[in-house]
Amino acid sequence: MTFTTTGAAIAALLLCTWAHAETAGERVAAAAAVGAGVTAVGTDELSTLQFAFPDGVTARPDLGYSMITGYRELKLDLYLPPESFKSRGPRPLLVYIHGGGWQGGGPRRSAAFLSWPKVLASVAAQGYVVASVGYRFSKEAPFPAQIQDVKSAIRWLRVHASQFNIDSSRAMTWGQSAGGQLAGLAAVTCGIAALAPAPRVAAPDHPAAEVQDSAPVGFDEASDCVQGAVVWFGVFNFAPLNTAASGASPVPTYLGCRGAGACTPAQLAAPSAVTYVKRSAPPILIMHGTDDALVPMAQSQEFYNKLIANGVKAQFIKVPNVGHSFLGKSQEATRAASRMALQKTVDFIEATIGDKAPR
Repeated sequence: MTFTTTGAAIAALLLCTWAHAETAGERVAAAAAVGAGVTAVGTDELSTLQFAFPDGVTARPDLGYSMITGYRELKLDLYLPPESFKSRGPRPLLVYIHGGGWQGGGPRRSAAFLSWPKVLASVAAQGYVVASVGYRFSKEAPFPAQIQDVKSAIRWLRVHASQFNIDSSRAMTWGQSAGGQLAGLAAVTCGIAALAPAPRVAAPDHPAAEVQDSAPVGFDEASDCVQGAVVWFGVFNFAPLNTAASGASPVPTYLGCRGAGACTPAQLAAPSAVTYVKRSAPPILIMHGTDDALVPMAQSQEFYNKLIANGVKAQFIKVPNVGHSFLGKSQEATRAASRMALQKTVDFIEATIGDKAPR
């Protein structure tokens, strides 16, 4: 027996099939997991990404540490030491703050080092939890936004101390150029309310949660004080830069002034570490190139003198024949100065918050 299918019958069969086919939209909707409310930042799969460095170091890139209404989410890169260090207990914390004139740069760049993440990973391999922090730039928000972001990162890390095996009693800041200014300022402003992060809600609890200033439970109570600092070629007194500032200077924008030479005494004093130095400040290592034409070495000299005058444990290393970012007249000179600065820095960190440091 022969069966013949007409064109009309085929069309009817196809229409029936299409009517019952699952659409792309249906497939996506069926696979979507939906919770009871707006999800918190950092609860997705991408926030758990890891990268393996040599010597057993694990990096956690782009961890969101702060969400402030009207701004991008602020992030940090975290470098965790080898598992073998867990037997020694919670690990000391090092918070690196990048430079860039408060208007550029990023957590994965520093001076002439070709791969800053590899450098930070090598520090983590010595038994440290290392965080490299991003912050708001001056054209996003003027000071004190930047120091508030740094202090927010320190608080966030302390809130998550158990998760990342951090010893909250051993924390240091380290920064270069603009980051050196922020690292030094963070070290001498423990308990200064005017520079502290604004209070945050602890968790999203209504439909507008995506535009709330949110933070983890315990954030407002966490300390942003540190137990030491390393500062490379930073600015520590803005007063001398006011009248000398040219139209290309990043200082007026950073301080929220109306233009070069227009900053008030209060605007110049607020971000200056020399304003806050007192005997209770933690140990600080200062390093500066003798030929720095961008940030005068007098900045570091004044900061060091103020620390010593107040009985603070401080060291000042003048790096000969190099300019800003430890750049020398040859690649060999730059390499030698950069490696020396790194060696002195790590040794100072070890002596200040390392396992053999006095408690």
